[in-house]
Amino acid sequence: MDEFWWVWIAAGLGLAILEVIVPGFLFAGFAVGAVITGALVWVGMPSTEWIVDSLVLSLLMFAVISVAAWLVMRAVLGVRQGQMKRIDHDINED
Repeated sequence: MDEFWWVWIAAGLGLAILEVIVPGFLFAGFAVGAVITGALVWVGMPSTEWIVDSLVLSLLMFAVISVAAWLVMRAVLGVRQGQMKRIDHDINED
């Protein structure tokens, strides 16, 4: 399982590219989660060896890191106010 660290990194880069293409703030947390999971699998830190050996635990680690990254980015970047523009007057009505 530890030889597939590059798959996590590639998935993270693919999700980051998808974040740029798709409007909204949807894939950034998943991209960060995939890259961090790939880095942990690649480094194979002694405290994470049990995660590296199990796909289910790697996916769980990915999910937890992704949600945490999304929440942190949402708190730091904030919600944009006034994203929707409401038009009350049509120029053709005059």
